[in-house]
Amino acid sequence: MAAIILTHAVSLPSGAAKLHDIDWNDLRHVLALARGGSFAAAGRALGTDATTVGRRLRVLEKHLGTTLFSRDAGGILSPTPTGEIAVTKAEAIEAEIMALSGALDAADSMAFGKVRLTAAPSFISRLLIPSLAGLLAQHSGLHLELIGDSRNFNLTRREADMALRLARPADMANGRVVARRIATLDYAVYVAAGREDHTEDLPWIVYEDAMMHLPHARWIAAQAEKSGRVSQLAVNDAEALLQAAAAGLGRALLPKILTENAGGLCRVDSGDRNPPAREMWLLIHTELRQLVRIRTVSGWLDRVFRNPHPER
Repeated sequence: MAAIILTHAVSLPSGAAKLHDIDWNDLRHVLALARGGSFAAAGRALGTDATTVGRRLRVLEKHLGTTLFSRDAGGILSPTPTGEIAVTKAEAIEAEIMALSGALDAADSMAFGKVRLTAAPSFISRLLIPSLAGLLAQHSGLHLELIGDSRNFNLTRREADMALRLARPADMANGRVVARRIATLDYAVYVAAGREDHTEDLPWIVYEDAMMHLPHARWIAAQAEKSGRVSQLAVNDAEALLQAAAAGLGRALLPKILTENAGGLCRVDSGDRNPPAREMWLLIHTELRQLVRIRTVSGWLDRVFRNPHPER
């Protein structure tokens, strides 16, 4: 998008320059700094380097005649009171630009542009990547960034455009993110192929203590305690759990959708221990949900979870 020249002023301290000639890109740097807390983080978000971000900030502050950011004792850059005003106004302008972009995009039937989607690493590598070829072949103008990370990225701060989460989101009060349940995932117990006749002799591979707020982690811990067989290994994500089971290190509770086609594993009977099911939720920033590229990726995700096999 071309630079947008603002034609209205923002209330700033007396002596501050009017904003009639501030470039939107200057305000993008302000937002990135407020959200990232450092020049390096802002540079990564903007696709540039920390030196450029620092230079743009100094030029803007000189033009405005005021300081927008200060560094706290921990070295984090935080907006000054004047900076808070600039950040608030910049967020409002960003929302308007996103709405305009959405309206223009909705008039075009082609999926074009970048979509940043975050999900747990195991879902990226074992489910989404193998299913991606058909989507990209059909939409040559689509650029998809798949961010494998277990953290909950903040969509309102534009850390991602879309997110897959294994729980109903609790942070929906501001109305800036919409969510829908995209699937219910069944879990089952797996062991290394060839070890299925010795399942009861195998220990349960558990999650580390920091993961015990998750229902499937608590379920495994309960089974391990009942059986008295706990692995010497604890992990913090499903991919490590899957690899540990395939290596013959014990029993693992895993989502069927990730594991049924994985080599080296065999599903075994869990007896009367009913494994939990988890809901998969798709989150989208409200201002983006009508974009053709977002709707295209959303539809693709629906197909992937309904039929988890690569699209050819």
